[in-house]
Amino acid sequence: MRLFAAVLPPPAAVTALAAALDPLHALPGARALRWTAPQGWHYTLGFLGEVPDGVRPGLDERLARAAHRHQPCEVRTAGGGRFGDRALWTGAEGDLRALSALADTVRAAARRAGAPCDEEHGFRAHLTLARTSKNAPVDLRPFAAALTDHRGTWWRADTLSLVASTLPSSGVPGEQPAYTVVAAWPLGGPADRPERGAPGTAG
Repeated sequence: MRLFAAVLPPPAAVTALAAALDPLHALPGARALRWTAPQGWHYTLGFLGEVPDGVRPGLDERLARAAHRHQPCEVRTAGGGRFGDRALWTGAEGDLRALSALADTVRAAARRAGAPCDEEHGFRAHLTLARTSKNAPVDLRPFAAALTDHRGTWWRADTLSLVASTLPSSGVPGEQPAYTVVAAWPLGGPADRPERGAPGTAG
């Protein structure tokens, strides 16, 4: 199973961000972008990649402990930027030190559980909004500039979620991965079991 650990913004924050993006959809080139679905918006704490089924019990146990060690923090979406001409994102502001510390603990927990963890990129609080296509390049600078003054709704990051990412299989251009929450733990909560184990939708 292809997994990543994340914190997910609540519905009110998602609605506010979606409204803030409305003007961007009118910019030149907007239709050529592959906009991410609001229900899948998330801040990745650690990308784990393909995790063998046999690793999951130990991974879940260690992630529960990781969540137990950290308290909830207040954050909101803020500003915007781009990764070259590949992706458009919005950042975050608030208690980013706490969020970064949580990411560090999550990555260490994954390594100790034997789960592959992306070590190439350190934690950077960003939520991907859109991606470009190789066949239809778009200048992302106007989109990033339009988000400079964006400040979203404050929300309480109080849950560590383990999310499964299912890659598209239809072959339809621009199709998005499907994200499913497979386990979640309250920050500062019990260290022995997940808050919920039934599949859900990220975001």
